[in-house]
Amino acid sequence: YYTSIPGSCNFETQEQEWTTVCGLTQDPWDDFDWNVSSGNVTGQTSPDTDHTPGKGQHFLYINSTAQEEGSRARIITTEFFPASLGVCRVRFWFWMFASRQTGVTQVYSVEEHGMDMLMWSSSKNEENKW
Repeated sequence: YYTSIPGSCNFETQEQEWTTVCGLTQDPWDDFDWNVSSGNVTGQTSPDTDHTPGKGQHFLYINSTAQEEGSRARIITTEFFPASLGVCRVRFWFWMFASRQTGVTQVYSVEEHGMDMLMWSSSKNEENKW
């Protein structure tokens, strides 16, 4: 489900492909892909529900236990966001817990000449919550 805010998505898109609805694409050069899932499908390695209590069930998910160290799963926005100071913000909820194989979640901004600039990073979440 896509809202009027560019880039906003809650992944409740059963009828349509989430990448199209959410304005995202899988990086064709990464090692594995993100998928939309729910707690009742992914089992004990994921949260029971998404971050929206009572409203949604779906979230983007990767299983890091099935990957080799250094493997990458990347999603990319399909539209460019113009440079701004204090206007554009990235906001998302994440859940990283319970596995020794949990890697690093990173957010990059790509400048106009293609250089990736690390904007945020987290290597673990100490609590079993979003």
